[in-house]
Amino acid sequence: MRDLSVRALEEERMDDPALAPETYEAVMHDLARVNRVTMARRPTLRFLARTLAGRHRFRLLDVGFGDGDMLRAIAHWAARRGIAADLVGVDLNPSSAPAARAHTPPGLTIDWRTGDYAAFAGEGFDLVISSLVAHHMTHGQLVAFLRFMESEARIGWFVNDLHRHRFAYSGFPLLARLMRWHPIVRHDGTLSIARSYRPGEWPPILAEAGIDDGAARIRRTFPFRLCVERLR
Repeated sequence: MRDLSVRALEEERMDDPALAPETYEAVMHDLARVNRVTMARRPTLRFLARTLAGRHRFRLLDVGFGDGDMLRAIAHWAARRGIAADLVGVDLNPSSAPAARAHTPPGLTIDWRTGDYAAFAGEGFDLVISSLVAHHMTHGQLVAFLRFMESEARIGWFVNDLHRHRFAYSGFPLLARLMRWHPIVRHDGTLSIARSYRPGEWPPILAEAGIDDGAARIRRTFPFRLCVERLR
């Protein structure tokens, strides 16, 4: 059994740039199913409900959108409430945008882009979010990303990620086999939990990014989610 007192640093298979586009799309599709089963979108939608109360429009950047399921959920959420949403997703993997477009109904207007989030500096986003992306980053990349969000998000930002927990680490392989998810999803899902953070590990990272103590809030959310939010 892996020692979860120390965060794992092994690379995940889905991050291999040599992964065939059709395999990547299949993995992203199953990850969207994982997100649905594990209620991964709920913390982000609750953050939006708190943050956008009384507002009629917003512009949002989602970094590392993968299959695009989070942005599709946000688009539906905003439409039901009559809120005008300008939604932009950026992902480094060139296979993400085609996969996201293929799974997006024609009625949803979402701008899928390929590239580095840093290129979006100065584009006037109200909110910057990420979902299950932070644990894929190196320490330096995560600190740089937090600094970007802090400087670019006019209203606030939200990191939706996993909680490195023994029960989640032991239970995910059983769930993945039961649901017959892609073998890469089975492997990477377990490794993702081992690569994620614990509550006490976030404050030093936030401090290194120059975010004042107490400015960002660390939230535990069922099941085994650890999120960090910042409101202006």
